[in-house]
Amino acid sequence: MMRPAPILRRLARDTRGAMLVETAIVAPVLILLSLGAFQVSTLVARQSELQSAAAEAEAIALASAPDTAEKMTTLQQVVMASTGLTAEQVAISNTYRCNAASSFVTSKTGCAADARVSTYLRLQIQDTYTPTWTQFGVGSPIQFNVVRFVLVSQGSNT
Repeated sequence: MMRPAPILRRLARDTRGAMLVETAIVAPVLILLSLGAFQVSTLVARQSELQSAAAEAEAIALASAPDTAEKMTTLQQVVMASTGLTAEQVAISNTYRCNAASSFVTSKTGCAADARVSTYLRLQIQDTYTPTWTQFGVGSPIQFNVVRFVLVSQGSNT
């Protein structure tokens, strides 16, 4: 019968299965890192896509002010087509700023009669991204909320 010490020395010198053991330890970590990087890049790409759609809507609004309901609907449809979102996820409305105030109001009547009123187009794009890792109980879905205000006109409230 062999003593335990020589067996351990022989196993320590034997390197035939070392690569297999090292790969079994490192491969799962590398695979998880790769999948995580892919998910993060998809997340960043979606955020960029939504920002680009908002910039496109801004350019359209500046080129031709959406001063009617039909124009606003058309602008909403352009954003929906470029992002693949629904009407509930893309909201376009007018909002106003009185004189040099820092806050917005939803109606011109919220401003004084002699106030200088700036009309803005408020564009809001909302989306949810659910990364794969949430299926394993890690994290939660990520909410996107892109809001842009586009100055379309300035004038008096009279």
